[in-house]
Order: sequence, then structure tokens, then C-alpha cells
Amino acid sequence: MNINNPKIAVIGLGYVGLPLAVEFGKKYLTMGFDIKPDRIAELKSGWDRTLEVCASDLKAAELLAFSNHTHLLKDFNVYVVTVPTPIDKNKRPDLTPLIKASETVGKALNKGDVVIYESTVYPGATEEDCVPVLEKFSGLKFNKDFFCGYSPERINPGDKLHTVSTIKKVTSGSTPEIADFVDDLYDSIILAGTFKASSIKVAEAAKVIENSQRDINIAFVNELSVIFSRLGIDTNEVLEAAGTKWNFLPFKPGLVGGHCIGVDPYYLTQKAQEHGYNPEIILAGRRLNDSMGAYVASNVIKEMIKKKHWVSSSNILVLGITFKENCPDIRNSKVIDLIRELQKFACNVDVYDPWANPDEVKDEYGVDLLPHINGDKYEAIVLAVAHKEFEDLDYPALRNGGNAVIYDIKGILPKHLVDCRL
Repeated sequence: MNINNPKIAVIGLGYVGLPLAVEFGKKYLTMGFDIKPDRIAELKSGWDRTLEVCASDLKAAELLAFSNHTHLLKDFNVYVVTVPTPIDKNKRPDLTPLIKASETVGKALNKGDVVIYESTVYPGATEEDCVPVLEKFSGLKFNKDFFCGYSPERINPGDKLHTVSTIKKVTSGSTPEIADFVDDLYDSIILAGTFKASSIKVAEAAKVIENSQRDINIAFVNELSVIFSRLGIDTNEVLEAAGTKWNFLPFKPGLVGGHCIGVDPYYLTQKAQEHGYNPEIILAGRRLNDSMGAYVASNVIKEMIKKKHWVSSSNILVLGITFKENCPDIRNSKVIDLIRELQKFACNVDVYDPWANPDEVKDEYGVDLLPHINGDKYEAIVLAVAHKEFEDLDYPALRNGGNAVIYDIKGILPKHLVDCRL
């Protein structure tokens, strides 16, 4: 195998798979495969609901086609798997999408083919969990008849500066020759270049600690926020002062959700526990970050009581439900924890988010989004997501006679406008 003859099938066309398929499709014969017919139909029409790829980018990928027909996969020889790796209700890794994708690929495998995984997993998942599935459904032998690689995704949803081609790519392969092939393949489309890891397990581990590291650092500043709140100190002002030192890390407090940071640490801790070690720092960070929605809700209620608002049946407006700013991705959004906690106080909670898809929010969380903000009826307003549209809202007009609590989780509003910041 060499990079002059790959025919590439990208399995899964979400936030990770579609941008990658587009880049491959500019240079190689590529098929974007997804099991959802409506997703295929919209992409064929030139529209991407994730907003990661615009119509002109789709058009520029002249060698890219889309399909949900599995029988077409047999015509390809390189398979790139980019399906989600979520956690279950017990916060244990759920490999179901990955296993199902491996079954689909296994049925299409021919001798000499290469399967590259990009999904975030614990070290060993590719060779210990996925390869046996590929062998079972293909009838082929690993590292004799077919080969594997691992190149972890580094997509940052909504980020138009750090795109798939401008972020350095870690690569790996199941043999030295395949490692070279995988590295050369990605290097041919990644402008930022590649880093070839010594093994698939090293590449898997590198990915899972990237987000675990961020999670722990955000947990630290979240804990600082709790401490400084009790001391009557503004956390953002403390971080601004500390940030004048050249080596101070610029993390900020917030609700930590999404498909990566709020999930990936559990993949690492699961593997550690299987090997007899119970992680302390990683799990402590997760517990603290998972508690922040309830913490913010209790603070909002306290501020309402200070202003003599009747809490039960009060009206509260939550601004934003996506997991991050200027992005429609609602996966594992921790804003829902805040909403549920406020509802426990018998508050009427309205949610407005111009970026989120109302049908997806209703299906995922059972929440009906407001089509627009309904006047000045609110006793409290919580800015949960830093969408650009929220920076210029007329907050004085929304304050219900000037007495509504304004709680700014993201710290983007002028201090004189808000009653409390995280």
C-alpha cells in the first residue's frame, strides 16, 4: 500500500468525520458514509447542519461522494472510523457505536486493506476491542491480511481558526510499514504536519490525556471560584492578575460538557481501574466539574432571595444550551444540569439559544427552546453560553424593573451589569 492508490471511506459524518472527508476528497477518491439517510441527503444538497463545513468547501471536494449503502464500502481499501465514543448512565465507556462501525467495516474488508480509527478511546481499545470484531466479520487475519492505524481526532467544534488541516496530527500503525503509510497519508492533507507515535497504544493514550489535562485544570479554577466566592473576591479579576505571569495557564471557570472533555477522562479511569489502580486526581476533577451546574443554580437562588424574589413559580431565563459558544453542538451540555436544578426549586425556566436546533434539544433534553426572548418578565437571567449574540442584548430592559438577578457564568458582560459571576 502506498499513498498513490488509496480509496478512502470515512465512516461517520459528524463534527469529526465530515471535515476529514472533505480534506481527503480534495485529493483522493473518497466516500463519506453515515447510517442516517437524512444526513446523507442534506450533505448531497450542499448543507452541513453542524456548520463545520460550508457549501463551497463541500463543492471543492470534487472526489468526495456520500452514501449510506454498506455494499459500496467493498470498493474502498482504506477505512477511517470517526464515530462517537460516549459514556453510559453509569459513566462507563460505551463502545457500541465503535463496535457497530467495526462490524460494518469488517464485512467490507479485503486483503491488504487498512482500517484507521480516530475515535477517542482508552489505550488498547483498537487492538483489543476493535480488531477482534474486524477479524470475526471479515474472516481475515490481523497484520497478515489487513492492518490498522490510529490517528486521534483533534477537531474543535465551532473553531474556524484551528481546523482539521491546521492542527498537527498524531499518527500510528500496527506495523512499521503501516505506520509510515498512515503518516504519509495524513501528511498529504494536513498542512500543520504529523507526529508519528511509536505505537497505536501510545497514540490512544496521548489523545485521552489531552482532554483529561484540560478537565483537571478547569476543575482547579472551578474550585478556586467556589473558594473566592466565599471570600467575596471576583475570580475573573484574580485570574486576570495572576495571568500577568508568563507561565500562568489561562484557564477559566465554567460548565464542562461536550463530547470530549466531559467524557474522555472516564475512558482513562476505566482502563486504570481494570489494571488495579483507582485514579484520584482525574476522578476528583470530574466530580467537581459535574457538580458545577447545581452550584450555579444554588447561587442564582441565593441571589434571588437577597433581592426578595419569591422563588417558587418564579421565571428564569437561561441564555444558551449548547456545550460551547458559537456552535450548535448540544452533546453532553452541562447547561441541562443547571436547568434541572432550577426546576427542582419549582422555577419556570425558559431557554433561548439562537445556535441550537430546537428539534434536537427537544429530542435530547425534553426542553422547548424559545423562538425569541419574551420581554422583561424574568426574576433571574443566567448567561450560560458565551454566544456572540448575547454580548449585545439589552440587559437593563430585561431586568423586570431593574430588580432581576443577572448571573454571568462566562464572565463576558460588564461587571456593573451583573449581580454575580462564576
